[in-house]
Amino acid sequence: MPQLLPRGSRTLLDTNVLVYLFDRRSPKKAHQAQALIAEALDTGRGIISYQVVQEFLNVARRKFLDVLTAREAELFLHRVLWPLCDVLPDMQLYATALSIADETGWTFYDSLIVSSAARAGCSLLFSEDLQAGRVVRGVEIQNPFE
Repeated sequence: MPQLLPRGSRTLLDTNVLVYLFDRRSPKKAHQAQALIAEALDTGRGIISYQVVQEFLNVARRKFLDVLTAREAELFLHRVLWPLCDVLPDMQLYATALSIADETGWTFYDSLIVSSAARAGCSLLFSEDLQAGRVVRGVEIQNPFE
């Protein structure tokens, strides 16, 4: 299988990568998400933040075509989300997010994702929602589904 996450660096996976894992309407994206998550778990080069954990669980329990039961969500939390979670909140994370929001004009939550990637020393942020190709605080944003 080809390498999706670059060697020698870390990549933060945005919530949409995890959501596509369960999207039956987009099989190509679901397959790409599955490969990214499997490689992240196998190599440790892909991570998520606490924010991604929270956003994913909220979407999975309320907005999926087939919502996850509490038990299914808990299993996914134990097997995937928590093992990948490497950024927890503190005052500096929020302060950096505020600064990024001011600098970019993005929402606080989008800026918090970038702040988390920078905090974790990631060179890449895989997200479908932000400006692909833009570099903020040393983190390049890429759309893994293009």
